[in-house]
Amino acid sequence: MGTWFSSLGVFSTTKTLMPSLDITMLAYSRFPCPVHSLPSYYNAGLRGMLHRKAASFHTRLRTYVCLAAPAPFSYTIAFEGLAMKGKDFLSIADLSPDEVGSLVQRAVRLKDGETIRPLEGKVVAILFEHPSLRTRVSFEVGIRQLGGECIYLSKEDVGLGVREPVVDVARVLDRWVDAVVARVASHESLDLLAKHMKAPVINALSDVEHPCQALGDLLTIFEHKGTLDGLRVAFVGDGNNIVSSLALACASVGADLVHASPKDYQVPSVVWEEAVRRSSLNGSRVGWVELPQHAVRGADVVYTDIWASMGQEEERSERLEAFAEYQVDEDLMGHAKPDAIFMHDMPAHEGEEIAKGMLDHPHSVVFDQAENRLHAQKAILAELFS
Repeated sequence: MGTWFSSLGVFSTTKTLMPSLDITMLAYSRFPCPVHSLPSYYNAGLRGMLHRKAASFHTRLRTYVCLAAPAPFSYTIAFEGLAMKGKDFLSIADLSPDEVGSLVQRAVRLKDGETIRPLEGKVVAILFEHPSLRTRVSFEVGIRQLGGECIYLSKEDVGLGVREPVVDVARVLDRWVDAVVARVASHESLDLLAKHMKAPVINALSDVEHPCQALGDLLTIFEHKGTLDGLRVAFVGDGNNIVSSLALACASVGADLVHASPKDYQVPSVVWEEAVRRSSLNGSRVGWVELPQHAVRGADVVYTDIWASMGQEEERSERLEAFAEYQVDEDLMGHAKPDAIFMHDMPAHEGEEIAKGMLDHPHSVVFDQAENRLHAQKAILAELFS
């Protein structure tokens, strides 16, 4: 255990709070955005540590504290080294780098025909505030293929946080179901569900991350490239939940990730710092550039996403203008390696982030990518319940 201070007001301390639980705290004196505007996901702090599932108490918890705020402010971004059984999966940062790689390999085996039924006799609630094709269908099919049953609950069915407080929804569902797969507008809802449920909660998309998408993407890249280590992945577009999870995932498996975007649309710094930390452990690199040509140059993978995500409709015109030079087309693909693959998590907007015809480009793997959501999510469920 050690503590140090600097002129910047930064300290770090590691302390064992209970048997086999190490808490690592890193504090920063300033952030690029006001502390109060950080996603609630990063506002859990030490309070969040104590409510986690008992199975998670053999891991490492990283908590960041801002001393520049009117009152000390803390938020949690990673639980590492967890055995997945019985725990929540809210972020790629919930997994150690080794676990990320292991899940990809488990997905490969499941896609190759491994038959298991760990959800026999289990019921999973699929709680969605946003509409979905790929995420909903792949989870429903996967749950049934693993022997379970599922109940779909829409925004209108539940009114999460509107018709009924999130905490009450969590405590009621916990009496009935064995897991919750939640697609939410705010990551705070996931935190509250996880805090007040014993059953595991899986992030099927939030405003902060889309970890299930990232694991499916790693499976797709592995299938087409035969490896993940040492590859260069270029993401062109908004620093949103997709590239946030992708950066953490690539850094975990030794792949380089370069993000190209306008300066005001970078990945949130707290996520980026964790990706940088992970990349330093695995000999890979993550980086940001402003020009898409610089990101794509020599890339093995070229990836993009829509410029205005769900909930950002009011910013659409502003974003279309900001990203006008970031469309992925044949010319931009020409800067990548000759055998580079093109990826998009879909739905896609032709004429905006992609040129017409890019989904059917000879190097496009977008439909493999969509299929692999099924196998990656089955791997997650299998690990949680095996």
